[in-house]
Amino acid sequence: MTRTFAAACAVSGLLLAACGSTPAPPARAVLSASPTVSAATSPAETAPAVDRRTVTRKRPIPFTTRKVNDPSLDRGATRVKRSGAKGVMTYTYEVTYTDGEPTAKKLLGKKVTKKPVSRIIAVGTRSAPSCDENYSGACVPIASDVDCEGGSGNGPAYVAGPVRVVGDDVYGLDRDGDGTACDS
Repeated sequence: MTRTFAAACAVSGLLLAACGSTPAPPARAVLSASPTVSAATSPAETAPAVDRRTVTRKRPIPFTTRKVNDPSLDRGATRVKRSGAKGVMTYTYEVTYTDGEPTAKKLLGKKVTKKPVSRIIAVGTRSAPSCDENYSGACVPIASDVDCEGGSGNGPAYVAGPVRVVGDDVYGLDRDGDGTACDS
């Protein structure tokens, strides 16, 4: 019992009369500020840090183009009736990080968060008029120049009269200005 009591006196560093002698200086604990791992550390203490996070990514969805017939446009002409807009697809993943680096990725789901809008292009189906609307009574073709048949003009197109002028006399067929062309 004396030994145990003396050892307790030595460890506590107390100078007690009951100990009967001066205790030995206490052992100092050495603490290190740097996180070093010694070879004596168990494997459980050096296991890599694993973290799982839910991550979302957005990807564009391309829009489609749809063509529709439009009888108000001349054949072959086109016009954009509605501009297209991309949509958005949102993907949700579970990403596993080991020591801060991504090591695995698992798709949890995907969802359309914005629908794409189709572009609509109108395509003309109307036949271009083959007769100039400035004249009536006979078909005056639409050309770079039209002359009265049997006259002194060089064409390339001709019309047999008489033809009534109902708009502008774009080809100068009514020489006398009476409203009737190719009448002589």
